[in-house]
Amino acid sequence: METARSGQVLPSDVPSSSLLDEIAREGARRMLAAALKAEADAYVDGLLDQVDEDGHRLVVRNGHHEPRSVTTAAGAIEVRAPRVNDKRVDEATGERRRFASSILPAWCRRSPKVSEVLPLLYLHGLSSGDFVPALEQFLGTGAGLSASTITRLCEQWQDEQRAFARRDLSGVDYVYVWADGIHVNIRLEEHKLCLLVLIGVRADGSKELITLTDGYRESVESWADLLRDAKRRGMRAPVLAVGDGALGFWGGLREVFPETREQRCWFHKGGNVLAAMPKSAHPTAKKALAGIWGAEDKTHAKAAVKAFVELFGAKFPKAVAKVTDDLEQLLALYDFPAEHWVHLRTTNPIESTFATVRHRTKITRGPGSKAAGLAMAYKLIIAAQDRWRAVNAPHLVALVRAGAMFVNGKHVERSEDQQTVTTPVETAA
Repeated sequence: METARSGQVLPSDVPSSSLLDEIAREGARRMLAAALKAEADAYVDGLLDQVDEDGHRLVVRNGHHEPRSVTTAAGAIEVRAPRVNDKRVDEATGERRRFASSILPAWCRRSPKVSEVLPLLYLHGLSSGDFVPALEQFLGTGAGLSASTITRLCEQWQDEQRAFARRDLSGVDYVYVWADGIHVNIRLEEHKLCLLVLIGVRADGSKELITLTDGYRESVESWADLLRDAKRRGMRAPVLAVGDGALGFWGGLREVFPETREQRCWFHKGGNVLAAMPKSAHPTAKKALAGIWGAEDKTHAKAAVKAFVELFGAKFPKAVAKVTDDLEQLLALYDFPAEHWVHLRTTNPIESTFATVRHRTKITRGPGSKAAGLAMAYKLIIAAQDRWRAVNAPHLVALVRAGAMFVNGKHVERSEDQQTVTTPVETAA
């Protein structure tokens, strides 16, 4: 369960604290590996003019050192530091020069602050103004992080994001999708960055990022452009889409994928309903709303809606209309497998992933540019994606794509003379 900003308890797909630690640890590992590579590349590129008498370069990259474990307060992070072959000789001492990483010295095996600092680096280390002070906390020094190193790392992430945005989608089938718009402050620009995020469930039940782009205030046209681009790259129409009712996403969806069914996010809907009521009515309203989204089947959900209307219709008609006007879209989930309802009630796969970004950007005032913000968001989601769990009963996702009918959350099989309802276990067998 999740507690919304207004205090209501709503369904959730939020990871446990241990899972969040794993996500932070994996993000830290990837961030550190990328930073070490950028540092080594900057060192080598700065010495391109150093050649021997045969014109061969004296300083070149030479693979990686053996893996080593750096113990942190969040656990152990395995690191493979880049190896640099430096054939130059110091004229004063006569000794061979060596590349030494200032980010991760050879002696470094433990850093008690890394669990606090590397999430900051990972989420918001895309400008030298934020990157260097954070690493000073990590290592006690900001040495080794030149402007060229920071620029190289930022460009690498942006290149990865652009390549991801161009990839072919024809070989992947997304049965369910979640859509949301995330606003991020941009430190050097007047307007916020509006990230349009689409996450999907593949036919095998696994979740993954479909696409991520910069949109204009979540407008219909921005979402339509995103969906048209995904369709052009081979994306098939999903069976069900989940999102906030206020999104311009729905207008774009109806234009590009009109056959896709719509499910409104109960997390957002609950907040909208309570915002139209006095606080004194919230406890009773929360319980009544939970009776709808948490009902055992569609019949009981409709009965709970009727009770909600009878209880609040006369006093708070605007609040009640927020439920009744979108009733079909709010109850669409009940026409799908019962095991999937917990995933289809909200956009929490997106909300929970970006909760840390929202918190962090309030502190650091956001990335320096929209391109940097897109790269930050992309790297965050890709790191988190490795820890996303598949939907419950993943074998049922393929049945949904095949057009199977579900009544009261159970698979319905029809013959010419009779209709039988089988449980998911029977279906799987």
